[in-house]
Amino acid sequence: MNPAEKTLSVFNIQRYAIHDGDGIRTTVFFKGCPLRCAWCHNPESQRFEPELVFHKERCDGCGRCVSRCPDGAIVSATGSAASAGSMAPAALPEDAGGNPITTDRTRCVGCGGCVKACLSGARELTGKPWAPEEILALVKRDAPFYESSGGGVTLSGGEPLAQDTDALESLLIALREEGLTVTVDTCGHVPWATLARVLPYVDLFLYDVKHADGEAHRLFTGEGNAQILENLARLGEAGARLDVRVPVVRGVNAEAGAMEAIAEAVGTRIRPRRVRLLPYHSTGSGKYDKLGRDYPGVFSAPDASALEDFRELFDARGFHTVIGG
Repeated sequence: MNPAEKTLSVFNIQRYAIHDGDGIRTTVFFKGCPLRCAWCHNPESQRFEPELVFHKERCDGCGRCVSRCPDGAIVSATGSAASAGSMAPAALPEDAGGNPITTDRTRCVGCGGCVKACLSGARELTGKPWAPEEILALVKRDAPFYESSGGGVTLSGGEPLAQDTDALESLLIALREEGLTVTVDTCGHVPWATLARVLPYVDLFLYDVKHADGEAHRLFTGEGNAQILENLARLGEAGARLDVRVPVVRGVNAEAGAMEAIAEAVGTRIRPRRVRLLPYHSTGSGKYDKLGRDYPGVFSAPDASALEDFRELFDARGFHTVIGG
């Protein structure tokens, strides 16, 4: 990779995916997001910088990571740390279960030294820079599956449109030149200039609408929804192909009034190809501990009958509505 070349921060690439767009897909997950959704099932995608993921159940306490940390962030049970450190932290999340090694997340800069030293696979970094041509080379391997299924490449995250726009446009142009269809999964909280720039290269937007009430949206995501709804309307005016996706979370928006308001907010702005209702799931809750964070809330999915009621509510407004996907 040319050191001067602009790159994209990626934390996962999932091949042979059957969600997030039509057909069989390769989904590229970008790291970094302007929102902080309280129910986020990919917390490793929120921050832009590389992060340490610690699997404490794999740690055997060998201590190799302690001496390899240049910032003194890792401490053994005996209180020893690398020379750059000072006092051992008193109690950190990784102390649970008597784990012999602790990490002060306030000192960790994500250099990866401890990851290279760990022989048990307890430590890994999530997020690394990829050049656009490196991503292209990987996704091209699955081209036969795209052709046979009507699939393609999905850019997800995090928020793909929060990446370096020059690098992102380079990737999109390269995908278009290869004849690959592109779906972009976006929260919509990005400048319109970014959306306008990528619009010519995107075949489908998966556009999240989480709440119609601006203050409730801010409470649960950290940001208001004015820019999101404005961008939705502008994409509609520009003729973009859209699927609107609504995460359905009990305690956030899983009641008839909130769903009516979302349907109204969407219907007065665009006529999407379809609306997808995505019931909350907790599969990502265990990731928070591995990142040294507390899970920010206790949420649950509505029951099947409530989801069916919400589907009928959207259908009654003329939408083609599906549950899941």
